[in-house]
This record gives sequence, structure tokens and C-alpha cells, in this order.
Amino acid sequence: MLQTAEETNGGDADKRVAVITGATGGIGSAVAKALSGAGYQLVLSGRSTSKLNALAATMQTASVVVAGDLQDSALPHLLLSTALESFGRCDVCLNNGGILEVGQIQDIDIDRVCEMVRVNVEAAFRVTYAFLKHFVSQRTGHLINVSSVLGKKVRSTAGAYAGTKHAIEALSEALRMELSKTDVQVSCIEPGLIRTGLHDGWEIHPTQLMGISEPLLPDDIARMILFLLQQPSHVRIPQLMILPKGHEI
Repeated sequence: MLQTAEETNGGDADKRVAVITGATGGIGSAVAKALSGAGYQLVLSGRSTSKLNALAATMQTASVVVAGDLQDSALPHLLLSTALESFGRCDVCLNNGGILEVGQIQDIDIDRVCEMVRVNVEAAFRVTYAFLKHFVSQRTGHLINVSSVLGKKVRSTAGAYAGTKHAIEALSEALRMELSKTDVQVSCIEPGLIRTGLHDGWEIHPTQLMGISEPLLPDDIARMILFLLQQPSHVRIPQLMILPKGHEI
């Protein structure tokens, strides 16, 4: 489903365009606001039309919303075609959609684990290749995959989630190497403990479990993504790990 915020009337061809998945909250929402403030026109995607429309209404630049489930294999191409049809270009994709399922062996919900693999790996891979093929064809573009500190580490009860993020790290690094002599860039953002909706419903929040009083905020990640995008073309940042004070992992 495609809707345009009432305040916007399309975009100027000279403005850069970014597609953001998982835009309805947390990192995705914060990055949307930061990029809009920096002049980017946006395609915002998530499962909730109402949340996307509410976000689009706050943007300073033209924004289009596309509600859909990342498990729909057609969604990545719809997002790309929406950017091209609405704004005539696509420069950046933030591959941010994901879910978190952890638990001890006897308690973990294996059906939820398999859904997590479909979203965090299969869907993320589909987004990656759909946008990189386009970026290669236009000889420029920046794909930013949202990984995790657990893309580099593991911890008890979170092996399945860490495995999904290790998969993203491996794919991103191989693609970076393949594209290293081009102007197409691939980066992984690796946040440590961050206060988002991923931990909603936990009996004990990770801030208490880990003794971290000031976790990262989505705005911290948005600031780092802007940093990536503001670098000269000869500067490459394949991986950027961001940890809060006190995160020992």
C-alpha cells in the first residue's frame, strides 16, 4: 500500500533519496528524522500504515510510505520502484527491519526463532541484493545494514539471534570486497545495548541484567549513520560498532 504525506508534493531531482525499512520505530524512525533534517527525500517502510503516516507527517522533506511485511518477497523491489517512480532516484538504503528472539533451550519458541531467521536473514538478504543490483547499475549508492554487537560476539541464550547477525556481517563483508573498486558502498552498523522496542515484554530489561544505566538511544545510531553518509567518496567504513558506557561484551 502506497500513500504520500499530505504535506509533501513530491521531490526535487537534485535531492538525495533514501529508503528505510523498519521505519515505524526505534532506529528506523530516528534515522528517518535525521536524514530528513539533512535534506534527504524518503521512502519509509514498515508494517503499520498508521505509524508510517504519523512519521511521514513529521518529516521536513518529501516522504512516501509503503506498508508491508518484509517476509513478502516482492517488497524490496516495490520499495526500489517506489523511490524511482516518486523521486527519480535512489541513493541510500537502510536495511533495518528485524526481530529478536532469545531464550534458554527448554524455553525458547522455535517457531519464533525460525520467523526471526526469515526476517533477519532471508528478508535482509533480499533487500541487500535488490538495492545493490540497482546501485551497481547506476555506479553509485550506499547500503547500510543494521547488524548488532552480536554480529561479532555471542552470549548465552542469544545464539540464534547472533547467528542471524553473523550472517549479515558475512554477506556484507563479501559484498564490500566485491565492490571495493567501485563507488557502491556497503556498511554494517553494530549497536550495543540500545533502548528500542525489541526488548518490550521482557520480564527484566537488559539494562538491569547488564548493569547499564544509560543504554544507547536510537538518536545515537542516527547520528552515526549521518556520519557514514557524510564521508568523502574515497573513505570507506565497512563496520561501525557503537557501545554504551559500561557495555563489556
